[in-house]
Amino acid sequence: MMSTLGIIQARMGSTRLPGKVLRRLGGRSVLDRVVRAARASGVVDDLVVATTILPDDDAVEAECAAIGVDCHRGPVDDVLTRFLGVLETRTADDVLRFTADCPLLDPRLVGRAYRVFAAAGVDYLTTSITRTLPRGLDVEVIRASVLKEVDKLAYDHHRTHVTSYVYTHPADFDLIGLTVQPDMSYLRLTLDTEDDWQLIEAIVDHFGDAPVAVREIADWLGGQPELAELNAHIMQKDLEQA
Repeated sequence: MMSTLGIIQARMGSTRLPGKVLRRLGGRSVLDRVVRAARASGVVDDLVVATTILPDDDAVEAECAAIGVDCHRGPVDDVLTRFLGVLETRTADDVLRFTADCPLLDPRLVGRAYRVFAAAGVDYLTTSITRTLPRGLDVEVIRASVLKEVDKLAYDHHRTHVTSYVYTHPADFDLIGLTVQPDMSYLRLTLDTEDDWQLIEAIVDHFGDAPVAVREIADWLGGQPELAELNAHIMQKDLEQA
């Protein structure tokens, strides 16, 4: 049997919204919502939060203890080394990468993406090569052996973004870009600014605490254009920006 390890990168530091991963959303922390969604996907055998060694991230470690998920601490900007540090402590064939600023993560999408990855037998799968999902709903899966190989190749911003060396060198790896229809890429459902927070808080207020299918969110926001416009102006950072 293949074993899957989910790793959630999380830290209190954020240039635009410090402390966002521990903000309370619908009665639980943003990080707790990501942990719950990853587990609800049904395809994660083991789950670890990878945070930094900075004193501010003692709070992340404390939250992990409170919600019952293992925590690993490592370098601040070299997130790839953080991931590899987790892999040194457990055995896994495949790694699902999550970020703690995606509180609307859809468990069904995670499960579907992993099943495609496993059936295809590829090195890496992502939903973000040709984006059809809202930012904040993406899924990435990589073979643990490939992640270890990337450690010898990745430099600069590739070490911050963990998997970016793979998808920017497609001739060197066997990878799949998964698209989901209909195209919902016009929506931004990640948490990086106060405007993002206002939108996500409104969604959780409407749908309640349980994870929601992205199609349901998109359909509802179709009738709430003023909400969808709250963060439509926000520009995502370039890949080279940490």
